[in-house]
Amino acid sequence: MGSLPSSLRRSLPRLGMAALLLAAASCSTGTGLSGAGPGADASGTTTGPVTPAGGTSSPTGRPAPLSASISQFRDNYGKQVVEIQLTNTGSAAITAVAATLHSPLFPAGARWASPAGTELPPGQVKSLSVRLPAAHCRPAPSGKAAGTATVVVRLTSADGSPEASVRAAAEDPFGVLVRNHDELCLARAAAEVAAFRLGPGLERSPDGRTAVLRLVITPARSGSGSFLVLNGVGGTTLLAEDPALPWPGPVRIVAGGPERVLRLGIRPARCDPHAVAEDKVGTLLPLTISAGGRDGVLKVAAGAALRGQIYDFVTSACRRQ
Repeated sequence: MGSLPSSLRRSLPRLGMAALLLAAASCSTGTGLSGAGPGADASGTTTGPVTPAGGTSSPTGRPAPLSASISQFRDNYGKQVVEIQLTNTGSAAITAVAATLHSPLFPAGARWASPAGTELPPGQVKSLSVRLPAAHCRPAPSGKAAGTATVVVRLTSADGSPEASVRAAAEDPFGVLVRNHDELCLARAAAEVAAFRLGPGLERSPDGRTAVLRLVITPARSGSGSFLVLNGVGGTTLLAEDPALPWPGPVRIVAGGPERVLRLGIRPARCDPHAVAEDKVGTLLPLTISAGGRDGVLKVAAGAALRGQIYDFVTSACRRQ
């Protein structure tokens, strides 16, 4: 670390040693935290141009010690909860106290905050969970810009120096934001026609090797003749189709129509020892549907009670194979 000029040291007696150390790091390495200044608003948030994916910008134009990416844990599928993953690329620990994910697909922004903050040690990745807000569906953002995202993070240094903000272009290598956007918009279009849920309880066969799930479809009371098409039902990591009771093909559902109950014959999709113990998405039933000009997959989750019954069924049925 370079030392401060003596003239500067004499002119800043009230800043305290912590602030001097932060200033020294910024002068010598160009990686200090960014605070209010040219290109920043009154709160210290950078308003200048964003650097390429994975980079960060600061009010001074010097790189800040932070990179960002977007991910999603498997147990958050279907919940629209994603992870802002931050990496401290500097040489000193910093603490994130707030973060906001910005994307044209989710214009309201997804926010995380913690009064105590989360420490970001040098070279380590920390994940901040955020729930996505309402998706922008009509018209949907398109082109390259639709997949872009930035994260604005409020930081403090480990010694408690004043807060500062940096803006990072967030990489999304697995298309998490686009996938969640498409799922939310499809679910919205489908909800205008009908609601989908899994009925309570399983009907087990006499030999216990198969069972029946009930998919309950409740059309909206009115919808001016709007409709959707249930093109098919997919298997999960736990559940597969029972050949003796095949899953239905295309089913047209019209708003204002009667409630329908589809019986789905199921059997275990796998019987290895870790099938149930490590399950994350095995009780999310994927429905391939067309609604409102969109085609995609709508996932219907089993409730807590039914989820437990499915686990018991798979465990028991596997013993009988």
